[in-house]
Amino acid sequence: MPPTTAFFTRKQGELVPAPHARSPWSPDMLHGRLLGGLAARALEERYAEPGMHFARLTVDLFRNSPLLPVTVETTLVRDGRRIRVADAVLSTDQGPIGRVTAVLLRQGEQPEGEQSIVTPAWDERPPEHEPVTAGGWQPPFDLWRVTEWGEPGPGRVWMRETYPLVDDEPVTPVVRAALAADFASPLANVGTSGLGFINADYTLTLARLPEGELIGVEATGHLSASGVATGQVTMHDTAGPFGFCLVTAVANPVTRISR
Repeated sequence: MPPTTAFFTRKQGELVPAPHARSPWSPDMLHGRLLGGLAARALEERYAEPGMHFARLTVDLFRNSPLLPVTVETTLVRDGRRIRVADAVLSTDQGPIGRVTAVLLRQGEQPEGEQSIVTPAWDERPPEHEPVTAGGWQPPFDLWRVTEWGEPGPGRVWMRETYPLVDDEPVTPVVRAALAADFASPLANVGTSGLGFINADYTLTLARLPEGELIGVEATGHLSASGVATGQVTMHDTAGPFGFCLVTAVANPVTRISR
């Protein structure tokens, strides 16, 4: 497949998925990461402006969808002097499949003084070689595993998008962050026997937008009980940390992913 083939093509007001838009959970299911990316794209296109920063993106993935054309409808909820809130609903001809809320905040002067706690930059150097592919599901993006999959301790990866999201449009920093944020669930919720949780949502918070194509994701927390999990990660670029992502997930006994 040519590396310029987009995940979606615009056709008669819909976004038609390509075969590589599939989920690792099922070959005929849309990948949830792409829904967050589509919503971020639409919300940025309609509500972004200089000085208004995308500070939060909450993606609710409440219905699995086959590889069907997707529509994205947006609504402006609140437009104040310092805050703008907008919603997006993603649908197929089977009905709504996801809901996304964006919060944009007005940028200004940084308060004086030092913060009591600041998340440190991680000590992982950017990759200097092409990613190594292994058996099983092959991600439709570049993935460098800094730590082994499912080993004890905080998981770390570097990621880089290799396909456009829609047609030949460039992937913007907001969309790049939204796509990478979905990896918070497999990284934070994987176990020694593989990934047994499928995420129901994720909330991405951004102090700034990522710089460059590389995004690093570092698992910084996991809790689970009775088949329900919550996990968190820190998002990095080559300049340092730029945001966090929190996910909730539910046990998926039918399919367990080993990568």
